[in-house]
Amino acid sequence: MRTELSDEIILFICRGNSGRSQMAEAFFNFFSKKANAISAGTNPDEKIHPWTIKVMKEVGIDVSQQKPRLLSNGLLKKAEKIIVMESGLLKYIPPKYFLKVEEWKIKKLLGKSMGQIRKIRDQIKKRVKQLIKEIE
Repeated sequence: MRTELSDEIILFICRGNSGRSQMAEAFFNFFSKKANAISAGTNPDEKIHPWTIKVMKEVGIDVSQQKPRLLSNGLLKKAEKIIVMESGLLKYIPPKYFLKVEEWKIKKLLGKSMGQIRKIRDQIKKRVKQLIKEIE
């Protein structure tokens, strides 16, 4: 488990905050020893998608109690780094935060098979581990 966490916050953003950004937040908080992650959506769903819960449980991480949250200016201001899952989300980020933004180009989960969702999960895990190496 993590000890002596910094105040550094990494913010993961997607549309519904029920899939990709929730996976990224969970992986980051599972693997990071020094920082915390939160996630938000530009148009949050009511709950996390069942396939997100399923594929994360397969790798030993329970996200079933997570709740989608709306992206706010307060979250953007608090974040040390902002990760957007796709370029279409950049329009929701005020220009004053652009220096903190990184775009990952992660495909949407909607309409994908479970096999494709697992591949996207693994891609997110790899990107999160790479990010942690860069900042810790």
